[in-house]
Amino acid sequence: MAEPERFYLTSPIYYVNDVPHIGHAYTTLACDVLARFKRLDGYDVKFLTGTDEHGQKVEKSARDAGMDPRAFTDKVSANFRDLGRVMDYSNDDFIRTTEERHTVACQELWRRIDDNGHIYLGTYAGWYSVRDEAFYAEDELSDGADGKKTAPSGAEVEWVEEPSYFFRLSDWEDRLLDLYESNPAFIAPRSRRNEVISFVKGGLRDLSVSRTSFKWGVPVPGDDQHIMYVWLDALTNYITAAGYPETASGDYATYWPADLHMVGKDIVRFHAVYWPAFLMAAGLEPPRRVFAHGWWTNEGQKISKSLGNIIDPLQLVEKYGLDPVRYFLMREVPFGNDGDFSHASMVHRMNGDLANDFGNLAQRVLSMINKNCDGRVPALGAATGDDEALLAAAHGLYGAISPHMDEQAFHEALESLWAVVRAANAYVDHQAPWALRKDDPERMGSVLYVLAEVIRHLAILAQPFMPGAAARLLDQVGVDDGKRAFTDLGPEGALVAGVALPEPAALFPRFAEDEAS
Repeated sequence: MAEPERFYLTSPIYYVNDVPHIGHAYTTLACDVLARFKRLDGYDVKFLTGTDEHGQKVEKSARDAGMDPRAFTDKVSANFRDLGRVMDYSNDDFIRTTEERHTVACQELWRRIDDNGHIYLGTYAGWYSVRDEAFYAEDELSDGADGKKTAPSGAEVEWVEEPSYFFRLSDWEDRLLDLYESNPAFIAPRSRRNEVISFVKGGLRDLSVSRTSFKWGVPVPGDDQHIMYVWLDALTNYITAAGYPETASGDYATYWPADLHMVGKDIVRFHAVYWPAFLMAAGLEPPRRVFAHGWWTNEGQKISKSLGNIIDPLQLVEKYGLDPVRYFLMREVPFGNDGDFSHASMVHRMNGDLANDFGNLAQRVLSMINKNCDGRVPALGAATGDDEALLAAAHGLYGAISPHMDEQAFHEALESLWAVVRAANAYVDHQAPWALRKDDPERMGSVLYVLAEVIRHLAILAQPFMPGAAARLLDQVGVDDGKRAFTDLGPEGALVAGVALPEPAALFPRFAEDEAS
């Protein structure tokens, strides 16, 4: 039997200077949906998330909290694990950059880059943003209202002068452009690809990769007066979790290069420029794809702590339920674009898409089977053209959805799913099985079988997005736990007439419009 194809995807690791918010939940949710899809499709999946715990900003946040950095990071990292449990993420590993395995990997990567001649000692003098943990050139800065200079992110920058090791990033311009040209899918969406290519073509400067002004980080091998630049440290987590520095066997040989790094658009430069350059300088393969999604606003306003409009995903789940929150975040906005969160939009989606469309379809079909078919799967008689058309739409769902998932077009995948939901509801209205009950009970049974079989397909393919609701629906149509993979979508997994079904129950709550606040 052939080994399953492997798929390694990562969320960014989240900086532990604050509590988790909707942006953290969104990125990891997208990874979780894709990881679940690939597992159901037979892949050997490795899904990584975690926390980034070094750097000047973390050291300062710990000091402000009156804690030592280790105790501070232990506390805040736990918040991200808690978020994962609430959101039902299926990650296979959770990495912390304060782990010993990560220190070993970082120092070995440094040694290999250094041994290959790509690091030299000098002095850094320039603008640095503590909030972004990033260096900026003069022409990237703006003058703030208070006269202080600000980075493109809006963060204040400060002038820094200190000894530093430098990475010869300027040597990698042509090789990076060759990478982008030879692999057009390396950076997505297209707008981010164009942004990165423009940045690289504008000329690359050597990058400061060590600091001496604080101590909370990974020591540079052979020179413990320096700690590694936090982004070199953080990015290395992706190969740490893959088993680096062991490259000839084990997990690294199995899973690297990563198939996908999922990131927010604000950190695409680090992942699509610095990271592949670091890896190639060490003689390692770059990842296969970086997808940089957009940002959420809150009722039209930029989300920020100072405005007090942070969206807490834990509160959303408590108010609306997990599956509706997962569905809304993946459905509302074309993935890759910016999106605006509003409670009114969420209630509209939940009542319209979930309660009225999908939930009502399942409820009325299964209730009719329960009432009119002795609670058992009815038999399919002679199929009509309408029956065959709806079944064909259901049978074609996997083929319609799969390319969208490979492009991370989650909203398009859900639209394909909902096209069949709408078609099934139209079929119910047209066939009117309640009217067939007296005049043609055999035909009623066929109609209800077709609908139950379509619901089976919908529930199996909805599992990555709404695992809880999909599992409950599969229970209600009598699908065994071992027959819920995509390989079971074919005729061999079809519903069997006569199988007893449990009492149907509503899948999704309905919310009053005045609850949208």
